[in-house]
Amino acid sequence: MRIMVVDGQGGGIGRSIVEKLRAELPREEILAVGTNSSATANMMKGGATAGATGENALVYNSPRVQVIVGPIGIVLANAILGEITPKMACAVSDSPAKKVLIPSSRCNLWIAGMQEKPLTKYLEEAVEAVKASIRAE
Repeated sequence: MRIMVVDGQGGGIGRSIVEKLRAELPREEILAVGTNSSATANMMKGGATAGATGENALVYNSPRVQVIVGPIGIVLANAILGEITPKMACAVSDSPAKKVLIPSSRCNLWIAGMQEKPLTKYLEEAVEAVKASIRAE
């Protein structure tokens, strides 16, 4: 099972996801794809198996993984302060992989019915969703 974690900016959310996934799924391949080198490096410090940076890395790997995890902005063109290009958002959206998205109010996106929770709760739920996806394979 190949899991791709995507993040931008400093990669803090991505690193937290990678750390939690590595603790729960130590044998799975975790690919960290950052929109910039700082985000990728931070996720690698969290325990990712491999890392890559930029638009082409995300576009190339999106159809080659079974699960994509990251903040909800990874499916929104120009999100994460413009770091997510329209091509990147399209690649994630078009990928046959299961998408596990972490809600964030920073993207000016509100999902009706979504409960306000601390980020740590969303991260825990995301890890559980990835584990359930792996068990279903």
